[in-house]
Amino acid sequence: MSHANALLTPRGRLLLARCVVEDGWPLRRAAERFSVSVTTAKRWADRYRASGPAGMVDRSSRPRSCPHQTSQRRERRVVGLRVTHRWGPARIAYHLGMNPATVQRILTRYGCLLLRWTDPATGAPVRARRRQVVRYERDAPGDLIHVDIKKLGRIPDGGGHRAVGRAQGVRNSGAHRDPNRKRKAPGRPNLGYAYLHHAVDDYSRYAYSEILTDETKQTATAFMARALDHFAAIGITTARVMTDNGSCYRSHLFAQLLADNGIVHKKTRPYTPKTNGKVERFNRTLQEEWAYARPYTSESERVAAFPAFLHAYNHDRGHTALKGASPADRVPNLAGQYS
Repeated sequence: MSHANALLTPRGRLLLARCVVEDGWPLRRAAERFSVSVTTAKRWADRYRASGPAGMVDRSSRPRSCPHQTSQRRERRVVGLRVTHRWGPARIAYHLGMNPATVQRILTRYGCLLLRWTDPATGAPVRARRRQVVRYERDAPGDLIHVDIKKLGRIPDGGGHRAVGRAQGVRNSGAHRDPNRKRKAPGRPNLGYAYLHHAVDDYSRYAYSEILTDETKQTATAFMARALDHFAAIGITTARVMTDNGSCYRSHLFAQLLADNGIVHKKTRPYTPKTNGKVERFNRTLQEEWAYARPYTSESERVAAFPAFLHAYNHDRGHTALKGASPADRVPNLAGQYS
């Protein structure tokens, strides 16, 4: 809207109406003076006679009645079909004999998320609408623990190519190579991997993590036992554990550990890492803020920096999904506990 002193804002309308009503100007003369049509001049003069200066403000253009408006009962049917059948607006429209555009406006007005923003199996929101935080999460710590393994290539003594350049990095790798470890690619030393085992609480994003030497069922099961003990020590009772379909998690040994503790084991859909998204996001944070945050000159240097990163992640780092809070802020009885 233009500034308050412009013509035919409330002030300009009032001047026009007073010229006609109080000063007796003909409508045509007033219309020419204010550069409007005669119909417009008559409208504001009539409003001034009926309501005085208060009638010069804008009024809603909404009609007093709308005979063809969709009934509330029909709108409820639209929303009901979306919730129970997960149908799109076109299919709902064809089923109810409506226009798809009308159905889409109803769904938008009732705040229904797009189908691609919801979980196909449960219908739970998995992505936020604009300016809203609607990501799914469990109701309490321990309701669901996300478990995963992240492999990182080891850094040779003297530094890898990220720290000292490609040529020197290759020489350092060759000197650091274990002669008993076979090369997987000609001309490339096989330094092996560091296996980071993670357990991330869905509700608080609190992470328990260890750097281990492999991903066998014995190692994964032993890690899970230590993670459960750690969570219990800080007041988190684990009810469910979610993993991918790796062989170590499909073993009888891992299943027996969870069964002995009365924990439900949930597995992600094959080739769908987003199902285990909380721990996958932790992996990304770990790479950006620890693994590749600065050039390390040895694997031992990077390993030595890991406890400080993990403590900062759990106790000091504000999380966007938690509205700036840290995981420790959502975990009961955590005072004095460190990862």
